[in-house]
Amino acid sequence: MVKFAQFVMGPAGCGKSTYCATIQEHFKVGLRRTARVINLDPAAETFAYDCEIDVRELISVDDVMEELEYGPNGGLIYAMEYIMENRVWLEDQLQEYDDDDYFLFDCPGQIELYSHLNVMRDMVEMLQNLDFRVAGVYCIDINFVEDAPKFLSGALAALTAMVNLELPHVNVLTKCDLVTGGEEAEEALEKFIEGDTHAVVEALSANMHPKYRKLNEAMGHLLDEYSLVSFVTLNREDEDSIELCLAHVNNCIQYGEDLEPQTKDMDEGEDGLGD
Repeated sequence: MVKFAQFVMGPAGCGKSTYCATIQEHFKVGLRRTARVINLDPAAETFAYDCEIDVRELISVDDVMEELEYGPNGGLIYAMEYIMENRVWLEDQLQEYDDDDYFLFDCPGQIELYSHLNVMRDMVEMLQNLDFRVAGVYCIDINFVEDAPKFLSGALAALTAMVNLELPHVNVLTKCDLVTGGEEAEEALEKFIEGDTHAVVEALSANMHPKYRKLNEAMGHLLDEYSLVSFVTLNREDEDSIELCLAHVNNCIQYGEDLEPQTKDMDEGEDGLGD
């Protein structure tokens, strides 16, 4: 039987770790199941979640920078390639878990890992060879929809990851609990969230030189063709928002179709889970 996994990606600071912590907590409290989080970022510092496997036990960017005198980006690329060269270390740990377990892989944020290197694609292929059914989850901070240029750059980065990894793909707009401004602000965001490509292109054209109009239209058309300008919003303070986001991802990997609901029975002990 297969294991199920989310490959959580996105720019540095976009809320990937917070997303993983939110989903892990929802599994624990809301679904009464376990979501295991794996840290794949050798440059990570702290976690908001319970970490099952941490690649920093194998190699960390700090060690690479100290021993090889690399910079942060070079150190990260070296560390990720080192992990894949020694993938047996990670494979052995992942194979210790049961079938039907659910995993969240918290990935590094540097775009070059998804744009012109094969290391993340190789990671995905390794997981698939271990019978993981994987969905790509690309997180973008709500601040990316403050204006059209930032939104376009974020959407194109998400497209790069989707094309490179060839996974079932869901885009998540994170930190939606930080939205302020009432109905007016929500209506402004709706154009981006619902995938109004025409509105994005018009906003770009209104603030840029006319010579860029055709380029803007071409990029808008590209995003429209890939249906990539629509996002699932995540407000970690709203259980309905978390459930909807998780439902989109689980639909990609067909998780939960054969699971029986877990109910709380006080006669079964303190945790209510039984045997």
